[in-house]
Amino acid sequence: MNGQPRHVRITGTGSALPGKPVSNADLMARGIDTSDEWIVERTGIRTRYLAEDGQSTVSLGTEAAQRALQMAGRTAADIDLIVLATSTPDYIFPSSATLIQDRLGAHANGAAFDVQAVCSGFLYALVTAEKFIRSGSHQRALVIGADVFSRILDWQDRSTCVLFGDGAGAVVLEAADAPGILAGVLHADGAQNRLLCVLGTVSHGQVQGDPFLRMDGQAVFRFAVKALSDVAHEAFAQAGVSADTVDWLIPHQANLRIISATAKRLKLPMARVITTVAHHGNTSAASVPLALDEAVRSGQVQAGHRLLFEGIGGGFAWGAALVDF
Repeated sequence: MNGQPRHVRITGTGSALPGKPVSNADLMARGIDTSDEWIVERTGIRTRYLAEDGQSTVSLGTEAAQRALQMAGRTAADIDLIVLATSTPDYIFPSSATLIQDRLGAHANGAAFDVQAVCSGFLYALVTAEKFIRSGSHQRALVIGADVFSRILDWQDRSTCVLFGDGAGAVVLEAADAPGILAGVLHADGAQNRLLCVLGTVSHGQVQGDPFLRMDGQAVFRFAVKALSDVAHEAFAQAGVSADTVDWLIPHQANLRIISATAKRLKLPMARVITTVAHHGNTSAASVPLALDEAVRSGQVQAGHRLLFEGIGGGFAWGAALVDF
């Protein structure tokens, strides 16, 4: 790098979705007391994908990673760091990142570990990997967000089970001469831990506590809109740019109301917001990289575009990253 500070760029994107789309009508047919109108009005969600038997965080994450590597023109042997964001690992341990490393064939080639920050996990993983590369310790990283929330949902609770879907997204990060990731800001407030949580664990071979996702939807909405707009402005300040330089906002796909309210606060028209929540639902740590990959492959996001990623989830944890693609 000729003594200059290293930069870090995204060179490839990939994603994976399980099975076939499951519509709101399909959920009703399963006996869930809801309606298409109720779900669409409150969330904007029309379909989602649910993992089938044999599909998991590791299998979906591996597929997304392979597609990202292919786009980047790299192989697993070129990667010396894998950071996986997930709240639904295949096992307690080993980490799902190491299992993906094994499936990719990148044996003993650098570090691999999981990051748990729920729906903001991809932002946490991206900023973490960026700092590894910027430090000079690593050259190329796979950053993956993958979750199978369908397995921690209470299918009798229509306020939560209709919101979530399963999937994975991935990016390849590489050291570069030109700027790529311009800013990354992360926050957490553990005092808000009961707003969105799964308060269960395994002890002595038995489930202890509540193993299902629980959420205070109104409180999450209020907290999320303010936190996401504030952290976006922090990212702009860190990079020394203004909101009007952003070509695309790619937010966590939690709820169309949250996305719209956040864009309004940032004075960004919805025409400059990538939304996939209508057909993916909330895929937690996968939602930002899933939306990014879809936008790249459709031609919406192109080289030279400036992107704002942001996400918020249980913890509460949230973050934003400003990226020149």
